Formats: sequence, C-alpha cells, structure tokens
Amino acid sequence: MVATRQSHQQDELVDFATRLNELNVSQDKRELLEKAYALCAFCENHKHQNNAIEMVEILVEMNLDADTLATAYLTPYFLADLITIDTVTDELGSHIAMLLTGVGQMVTISTLAHQGKGTVQVDNIRRMLLAMVEDVRAVVIKLAEQVCHLREVKNADEEERVIAAKATVDIFAPLANRLGIGQLKWELEDLSFRYLHPDTYKNIAKQLDDKRLGREAYMADMVEQIKTKLGNAGIKAEVYGRPKHIYSIYKKMMQKHYKFDQLFDIRAMRIVVDELQDCYGTLGIVHTNWRHLNKEFDDYIATPKQNGYQSIHTVVFGPEGKTVEIQIRTHAMHQDAELGVAAHWMYKEGALPGRGSGYEQKISWLRKLLQWQEEVVDGSDLADELKNQVVEDRVYIFTPRGDIFDLPLGATPLDFAYYIHSNVGHRCIGAKVFGKIVPFTHQLSTGDQVEILTQKQPNPSRDWLNPSLGYIKSSRARAKIHHWFKQLDRDKNLSAGKEILDSELQKLDLTHKDLAPAIKRYNFKELDDLMVAIGAGDVRLNQLLNFITDRHENEPVIRFKNPTKMSGDKNGIVVDGVGSLMSHVAKCCRPVPGEPIIGYITQGRGIAVHRDDCDSFERLHEKHPERVLAVSWSDEVNGSYTLTIKVEADDRPGILRDISSILANEKVNVLNMNVNTLEDKQLALFTMQVEVHDLSSTNRLLSKLQQIDGVHNAKRGQ
Repeated sequence: MVATRQSHQQDELVDFATRLNELNVSQDKRELLEKAYALCAFCENHKHQNNAIEMVEILVEMNLDADTLATAYLTPYFLADLITIDTVTDELGSHIAMLLTGVGQMVTISTLAHQGKGTVQVDNIRRMLLAMVEDVRAVVIKLAEQVCHLREVKNADEEERVIAAKATVDIFAPLANRLGIGQLKWELEDLSFRYLHPDTYKNIAKQLDDKRLGREAYMADMVEQIKTKLGNAGIKAEVYGRPKHIYSIYKKMMQKHYKFDQLFDIRAMRIVVDELQDCYGTLGIVHTNWRHLNKEFDDYIATPKQNGYQSIHTVVFGPEGKTVEIQIRTHAMHQDAELGVAAHWMYKEGALPGRGSGYEQKISWLRKLLQWQEEVVDGSDLADELKNQVVEDRVYIFTPRGDIFDLPLGATPLDFAYYIHSNVGHRCIGAKVFGKIVPFTHQLSTGDQVEILTQKQPNPSRDWLNPSLGYIKSSRARAKIHHWFKQLDRDKNLSAGKEILDSELQKLDLTHKDLAPAIKRYNFKELDDLMVAIGAGDVRLNQLLNFITDRHENEPVIRFKNPTKMSGDKNGIVVDGVGSLMSHVAKCCRPVPGEPIIGYITQGRGIAVHRDDCDSFERLHEKHPERVLAVSWSDEVNGSYTLTIKVEADDRPGILRDISSILANEKVNVLNMNVNTLEDKQLALFTMQVEVHDLSSTNRLLSKLQQIDGVHNAKRGQ
C-alpha cells in the first residue's frame, strides 16, 4: 500500500502553525519555513497552501535540509506565478532562489511524457538537465510535487487522472527509481496504478485486506522469533514487517504468471543491522533456522542494482510452511534505498556521516546525458535519449574485459559499438556474442558478452541510417553516423568548391579577399563554409561571380542601396525616386522581406520585384538594362509571401509527420504539397508552397527542417 500521510481537503484552509508543530522539525528549519509562509501569506488560495505544506511533510520524512523544505513550500506559489525569483532573493537569499529556479526548469520533464517527436523544445530540456546535475534537490522537490498532484486529482474526472498517471508511469516513477528514491517511487507507482487500472487495484487491495489480520498475527510471531535468535547471536538489529505495495504485487503476478494465492512474498519483513558483516551473519542465522528457496535468493550487496540499491533478498518457509520474504541491509543501505540521491546529497553537504563520493556516482548518468546532448541532431532525439535513460527497460551488456554498458531495450551490436566510442562504431565490421558471430540486426539481451570486430579505417554505411533495416536503435548511434557522413561530405565539397572557385577567381584576377562581402551576403561564418556550399551546389557559381563583379566594378545599379524609406504599396515595396507604381512579386524567385531585391519594369503589369540573385532577372537585365529600377522593402512590411520549399529526405515511416510538426510549430500556412519517392534510392522528395512573413522566419524554417532525422537537404525552390 502507499505511504499514509495526513490529507486535507483542498477547499479547507489548514492551520499552518498546527501542521508545522506536527512536523517536529529543528529550529533552523522551522524559522525558514515560517519566513516562506510569511512571503506567501498574501495569497488566500487553499489549494496552494495545502499543497505547499503537504510537500514539506513528504520531504521532512526524507530528512532534507532547511533550504529544500522552504523551496518546497514556495513551489506551488512560484509555479502559479504568485511570487517572483527577485522577491525570494530579497527575502530568503540567493541559495533558495537558485534552487527554486531549478525546480521551475524541471517543469519541462512533464512535456516528455506526452509530446511527440519534433515538438520538444531542446533548450528547455537542456536547462532541465543542467538543473538536475547542478542541484539534485530540484528533482526531489519535483517528484514530491508530482505525488501531491496525484493525490489532488483523486476526485477529478477520469481524463485528468489518467493524464497525470500516464505522465508518472512514463517519466516520474522511472526517474525516482533511477535516482534510487524508493520512498517516492513506490507511492508514485501505486497511485498511478490505481488510476490506470482501478478494477485490478481494488481487487488486489481487497484480497490484502481480507487476509490482513491473520497475516499481521503471523508476522508478529515471526518477527519475535528472529529478534530472539539474533539477540542470542549478539547481533543488534531492527526487525519489522514490511508493507507490500500493490503495484509490486501486480508486477510480480504479471511477470511470473501467478495468481494472488501463489505469491510467496505477501508476507514480507526487513532486518536492518549496523555493520556489513552483520548482514551475512543474519543471513546465516535465518537460513540455519528456516529452509529457503534457492531460486528466490538475490545478493544485491555483492552486485548492487544499477541505481546503487544494496540489500540481501531471500525467501524462507516460516511456521506452517508459509513463505516469507526477508530483506537484510545496513542502516546506510536502508537510507540509500529510501532516499537515494537525496541521501547522497546530504552526505555531500556533511549533514550525515557516510560516503562523499556516492553523490557523484548516483548522478553520473545525468552527466552522460549532458555530454550526449552535444551529439544529437535535434531536440526530439535528445528527448528520446532522456526517455531511454530514465525508463527501466534497459539491457546491460558486458565487454570481454568485464566492463558493463547499459543500452536501450532492443539495442544492436552497432549501438553497442558506438556506445564504446565513435571510432569503434565507425570501424565496426562485425560482432560476436559469447564468441559467436551475429548479424548487425541482432537484438542484445541483458548479460550478453559482446566483442566488436573492427578494421583499420572507418567506413560506416549509409544503410545503417535506414530505420526499416533495423541496424541501430539508439539516437546516440544515429547522431554519430549522421555526423560522420556530414563531415565526409563537407571535406569532399570543400575540396571541390575550392578548386572551382580558385579557377574562376584567377580568370577574373580576383583573390579570396574579394569574397568577404559574399560570405556575409550568403550568411556564412567563414570562407570554408562558402566553398562547401559551392561544392555541394547550394550556392550557384554564376550568381556568386555576378555579385562579386557587380560590387568590384561599381555598376550604376546599386543593389544594396538603403534609400530613405517611404510607405510601400500593398506588397511592401518602395520604388526609389518614383511615385507609387503597381508592383508584384516575381514568381520565378518569390523574394521575402529582408532579402536584397531589384525591380524590372514589365509591359502592362507594372514592376516585377526579383531577388537580387535571380537567374531570370539576370537574363532580363542583359537584354533591357534600361528597365531596371532600384527598389527596397518598406519600413512597415505586413502580410505573408508565398515561396516554394524543397526537401530531400530518407523515405522512412513518420517523415511526413515530422515535417508537418515543424510546419505547425512555426505556424506556417501550407498552400499545397507534393511528394515523389525514388524507391531505388529510398528517398522522398517534398515540394511545397508555403506562406512566410520575412527572411528570418524563412531561414528558421529551413534550419529546423534540415535538423529532422533523415533530411538531407531543405532549401528554397524556384
């Protein structure tokens, strides 16, 4: 069952002083909590005050410090925008203000449970990860807040309960498990299970209640017997019955296909001793006096769980032949099991005696994520990687030397190779599992010993990126392969672009210095980027050369002139030195506000406005230079402009959904879209007409489309 704490109705204002007295906290904690209360006293919202004190009650049981308790009290008010960071800084100091900021950044984690790929804000996720690493107390406060939220929605409609429970199951409970915070993990799991499977929950709870009295009497007798035998052996220990959580009962029934009556650990007890050697001494006494089940013995002290959990688990046949599950651990292990990373933060601060290094070990996986976020291609990949690291469905793989790696469920030998090192993945030509060759598509299982076979030179295959072929599972491996080909293509394109450009510059008696305006014109950071674009065909050489020679020879038509602005026509166009003339945007290049433009007087249709680098305009300029006019954008440009976008991408499932998500997030109106597939190359070619407002929004759209997994190119079409 879930932990039982005092609960109050949300429409019933509780007395703060009374609740604070019930907590029995130290004087320094009490004084800081009273200051936090005074800061929020102006708000007479019963819900916020009840949630605030309830969060404090949860964290007091975890023996957290005064700053954490005060921050927890302020959290409901802060998340509701009722208090500001500046106010908290002035009244309570910068330490609490920084911790409260971290809690605010943790709000992002809620979006991971329900937002689809391509919709997660990568900057928010990265800020959240930083908050988790910099001060893990922010995570603990957020988990306590989620417990309060689950309790709060108990009487809400079913949809709200299910949404809260689903987010908890997907993210919060696994996160508590990963950080070893068992005290919150169990309550999060039980409450979520109650909302998602109410009938099953009630059925198990009823069976537990039906047998409760008999079980309690049985356990009391068993506890006394063990206490007596340990006392006779000189072992000082706490022995007590352990409450069984409904979700863990359900999970065991599902895993082992048992009925309720077949479970052997409905009767459970815990023995907590002072020293490590007492754990094994206690185990010897228990096994000497009661026969045990060999298959149900686990020594997590010798081999701790991935989250650092340590304890000995055994099942024995007690009086009347009934099975009893017994857990044996030290007080330090029990502290870790209940509080996890929170306990290690206390060790780090010196509030509790213990190991100072445990804190760093507990959150090492968070630091890995911060490193990996530099390698992923976009925010959706980072969100996937975070989910993969949080959820419990992992496989643990060994190298021939005995090193262990944890990978996402379904990971392949190629995933494993890239987890070892990028260069190992790039040079991988095969893999052995327990000495036998396996294909790249082989799905690894926990305990597999994997040896990666490599060659001298890196040579990854583009086929590895094809999701339908099943070569890789993790976004980390996909990002590294994608980066390798991007760099490979860059080197080739740089060489080709330099050769082409140098040849043409020599003919025109120009040098690389003459390219400085062009680098700025095409929004590149350095000359190499321009050469890569020329080699890839993204920048047309004739347009570049025309731009350079126009500036070099100072032709009469000044294309980047910035005249005194006037009110433009309906298209936002100002014609220099001429009154209001009818204009229209040329369909061949469709310029948007912010781009250099030039005007051409047509016969009967006014002025056609072209992009400065438009090929069609260049031909018109050569034939009729007298029709060319200098034009510019008005200061106040409103409305939308139509342009064509072309996207080349892998023909994979979900690519249309990902592109549509970007278009929707950028609030781009799509007028039409055509898709052609090249089956032999497994490519999809998208051509769409969209409405944009200016150059910056266009560039942002193209950049985000380019970041989608599997997209090779996203550019404007003519």
